[in-house]
Amino acid sequence: MPFGRAALWPRAALNSMPVANWLDSFRISCHFAAMRPDIKICGLKTPDAVDRALKRGATHIGFIFFEKSPRYIEPDLAAKLAEPARGKAKIVAVVVDPTNDELDEIVSLLKPDMLQLHGNESPEHVLTIKAVYGLPVMKVFSVRTADDLKRVEAYIGIADRFLFDAKAPKGSELPGGNGISFDWSLLSWLDGSVDYMLSGGLNKDNVAEALFITKAPGIDVSSGVETAPGVKSVAKIDEFFDAVEKANAPMMASGG
Repeated sequence: MPFGRAALWPRAALNSMPVANWLDSFRISCHFAAMRPDIKICGLKTPDAVDRALKRGATHIGFIFFEKSPRYIEPDLAAKLAEPARGKAKIVAVVVDPTNDELDEIVSLLKPDMLQLHGNESPEHVLTIKAVYGLPVMKVFSVRTADDLKRVEAYIGIADRFLFDAKAPKGSELPGGNGISFDWSLLSWLDGSVDYMLSGGLNKDNVAEALFITKAPGIDVSSGVETAPGVKSVAKIDEFFDAVEKANAPMMASGG
């Protein structure tokens, strides 16, 4: 059974729904399908990459504060890179089970619009972080099977948004950014009330399929726009945005 604030309509409910109401609901669904998803370029480390992401219309830019990641950046440098984005895109601080002092420094220097929690935070801990810093939180879940999504329910109404990434391969020290995908059809268990970003192995070649299968309201890309781990390519950023726009064009035509 799908879960969220409201379950997906069963067939019996559709059969009993007045035609006018059903058509209105269908039009609403088409409207949301026709909207371009939010796009987050994550793991940025250079002015050129930030500039290209903003020029192409990224809604979110992410900076990673996990020292084992090849995309790690010092908070003071991230703050400088983020300046051109203020008022144009949401600045996201990506952390993995940080200490209080580390989070204090990141928030103080970067002044992010959102915190992305990629660790083992409990719902209570998420609430505490939101209360202390006064910032919305995007909670990350690593997915391999449908059982992995069952944990989401405890965070609904607590996390402001979710991000679904593939579980790290055995032996990897990185919780994300491994360039691998999961079975996107698993997300059919979520209903429309669950706001999320899809991550994990997205690139110019598969993003259209990912959007077709999931209708994700947001997508997150990192390794898919790199020439090497941690090395963003402005050309690949362009290719990714081109692919999203091409994928979205038929939906815009049918939903508009």
